[in-house]
Amino acid sequence: MKNTSLRFIILVSFLTSLNLVAQEKKILPEFSKAGFWEVENAGRKTYNFNVGWRFKKADIKGAHEKNFDDAKWTIVNTPHGLEYNASEASGSVNYQGPAWYRKHFTVNENLKGKLLKIHFESVMGKSKIWLNGHQIGEHYGGYLPFVVTLNKYLVEGDNVLAVWADNSDDKTYPPGKEQTRLDFAYFGGIYRDVWLVATNQVYITNPNEVNKVAGGGVFTHVDEVSPEKATLSVKVDIQNDSETTAKLKAIFNIVNPEGVSVAKSEQNVTVKKGKSSIVKNIFTIENPSLWTPWSPDLYKVGVLLVNTSNQNIDGVAIKTGLRKIEFKGAEGFFLNNKPYPGKLIGANRHQDHGYVGNAIPNSGQWRDAALLKNAGFDVIRAAHYPADPAFMDACDALGLFYIEATPGWHFFDGKSEVFVNRVYSDVRNMVRRIRNYASVIMWEPVLNETNYSAEFAKSTHDLVHEEYPYQGAFTVCDNRGAGHEYYDVVYGQDYNADFNKDKRCYFTREFGDNVDDFNAQNSPSRVFRGWGETPQLVQAKTYADGDFDKYTTLETMYNMPPQFLGGALWCGFDHQRGYNPDPFYGGVADVFRQTKYSYHMFASQKDISETNKPIIFIANEMTPFSGSDVTVFTNCEEVRLTVYDGQKIIQKMANVPKYVRVLTPHGQPNRREKVGTKAIPHPYVTFKDVFSFRELKSMHRGGKKYEATIVAEGIVDGKVVTSFKRVSGKHPTKIKLSIENRKTPLVADGSDFMVVTASMVDEKGNIKRLNESMIQFEISGEAAIIGDAQIQANPKRLSWGTAPVLIRSTVNAGKIKVKASLLHEGVNTALSGELVFESVPSKDKLIYSEIGVEANTNANASIEETSEEKLKKKVMELEKKIIELKLKEEEKNQLEFDENR
Repeated sequence: MKNTSLRFIILVSFLTSLNLVAQEKKILPEFSKAGFWEVENAGRKTYNFNVGWRFKKADIKGAHEKNFDDAKWTIVNTPHGLEYNASEASGSVNYQGPAWYRKHFTVNENLKGKLLKIHFESVMGKSKIWLNGHQIGEHYGGYLPFVVTLNKYLVEGDNVLAVWADNSDDKTYPPGKEQTRLDFAYFGGIYRDVWLVATNQVYITNPNEVNKVAGGGVFTHVDEVSPEKATLSVKVDIQNDSETTAKLKAIFNIVNPEGVSVAKSEQNVTVKKGKSSIVKNIFTIENPSLWTPWSPDLYKVGVLLVNTSNQNIDGVAIKTGLRKIEFKGAEGFFLNNKPYPGKLIGANRHQDHGYVGNAIPNSGQWRDAALLKNAGFDVIRAAHYPADPAFMDACDALGLFYIEATPGWHFFDGKSEVFVNRVYSDVRNMVRRIRNYASVIMWEPVLNETNYSAEFAKSTHDLVHEEYPYQGAFTVCDNRGAGHEYYDVVYGQDYNADFNKDKRCYFTREFGDNVDDFNAQNSPSRVFRGWGETPQLVQAKTYADGDFDKYTTLETMYNMPPQFLGGALWCGFDHQRGYNPDPFYGGVADVFRQTKYSYHMFASQKDISETNKPIIFIANEMTPFSGSDVTVFTNCEEVRLTVYDGQKIIQKMANVPKYVRVLTPHGQPNRREKVGTKAIPHPYVTFKDVFSFRELKSMHRGGKKYEATIVAEGIVDGKVVTSFKRVSGKHPTKIKLSIENRKTPLVADGSDFMVVTASMVDEKGNIKRLNESMIQFEISGEAAIIGDAQIQANPKRLSWGTAPVLIRSTVNAGKIKVKASLLHEGVNTALSGELVFESVPSKDKLIYSEIGVEANTNANASIEETSEEKLKKKVMELEKKIIELKLKEEEKNQLEFDENR
């Protein structure tokens, strides 16, 4: 008991030394391009090739020919997903079949003589590529990058790059399973970025192009780390496609998170014509900033090639974190030579989004990662395929561990040599693509929940270690899968497993879901946000410590020994499915990334010592249908609840010091020490019989001046450090618009989009949850609205008081005005709302000859209100105020006869 008290004093002392209301560290989104980060004036140029593709959703004979007439085709920008679908798009309602893209472009003078390649981050399904009528490539699989070279068939003037993309079912490549039996959807198209990469004839290779085992591009790995120094190995593959031998100097520069160079070296290298050479170097970095989820510091490793004339020939950079991961069986997971503090809790993530399918731009990928991080998660498992590179960039920068998975789900054709070899190719390429990322903690090279052979399992395990033959590569598969004995870590949901027999670490790949059967698939975890308060609260409590099933809860995982690492929630976001007409509703946020109560429950599990962020949230909306109990999610020590403007004041311990942190001298959290049992780190607090709508009615009708509020205050060390105020929504008076961008601006690149939310609010801005009016959106300026009435995007019905709309940028930065009005306005209806904001210029170099625009764009309209519009608005506001005064008189009359009601 004395030791526990001492630990608690250390914790409190550390907390009081922090600014508990400090702002979160602002990290501006930055993204890699075509597998690398850019180096200024290095001889390599990377262009955004997304804008201006002619598109047809059909199989068109002759569409690969240069002179094919595509004048009547739609013009789109990538990432593009073939079509827009309604937010409820499960049951294989999406298009499957061939589609064509054609891009007209001209090679600028400054690119002549350069080696030109197109880097496709992903095209769904199988694809073929032609340049000016000549086939230059093909690819099978929808989740990994591939590269084609343009030079042989380039011409002066207009060039045409044609892409045939087919997302039909095809069992010859992974995942292989037909969509009508699949738990996700094959949304099609060129749904990730396209880049034009221009280099000299001597260049640093792309690892996904050159097909070299543990080679190609830039390969870094961390050998050893300590607070005093870290050892970083760097290997670079250089190709010479010129007609002469190249004599070069390779200049390495390691830059720390503050932008200061901390290690440099130069090395001479000779590369014969038509050959490649490898340059290796080992760097010792003094007093390193080590990468952790709570301090995700990244170093930039730059490589510059200079010829004998001192000209820059090529240069690239990668970002990586200095960290060491180890899985030590009974001792658990170690990060940077120390036991990891607590459990690894996270979520699985499917990549689709409302309306656009899988076609999420880079900033959208970042926003997804930021939301999951803010939800309190520290690890994301790929479900069930490699993620977009921009999502990986965000995981590294924000501090999210990542479990990479090869494409696969419930299908294995072991008799097909073609299928098996394509799985092997996917495994190699997924390792090559993200091997430098600090966030990658495990590799899952097997096919999810699939009956494969032990020989296949061993082969995929071996492939990972062939491609990453250094410390830090760990494979993972199900503990019941064939060949699991070959793997470094195992997935397991059997919490009664005999850990003494299996010395490896365990992790639950999917926890939380709890269906009645896999046909009906009803579950207390699957909750549509619009169903409201009670279902959302049931979902949150189910994930926390529900009694439904021992496999569903955080409580069970936190009571396991260190050998059990933690688990990933199924699933982070709601998403569409091919084999079931119901979308998966078990996310902590919906398909538009609107959060549910469970988001706040998970967020409250993070200690203030780790995030410097006290959290408190009231899970009661004070509607006529709200329960009498009030549940509060918090990571504070105590909660004080004040009801009805001080008419009730209740204070409770939040039961939080069930687990406390032991802090190192450097302030780094060490292993969480268990003080109690059967508890999550920060159990939710329930105040019994606090809210009564009857009391609310009596208070309002009785002429009392008390405000209808519930206020929760979070207390640490006897001081209030945060508070949350809930107010009962009253008479709806206006529509309020807000930007849901997670501090990420809208980029004017023709592809970026973000969510703007319309909320029905009362006079004081409180959301009226129980309102289902139809909202009509309008836009002017440098953006357009995604979708229309056909997919129920615009107009959009309010659900749980809100209605999201997707706003797409143009290629011009500037002001944007969004207006939201009731579809059917009347004298007593709510006033419309307006929001004006600006997009920011893209930092990318764009190549296009035409621009894709949304079908309902109004980008040329002025955002300035005319004098007539201003006058009309003022008249409407005055009329409503007059009517409100009359309504108050009517309310007074009704109260006079209150005793008869």
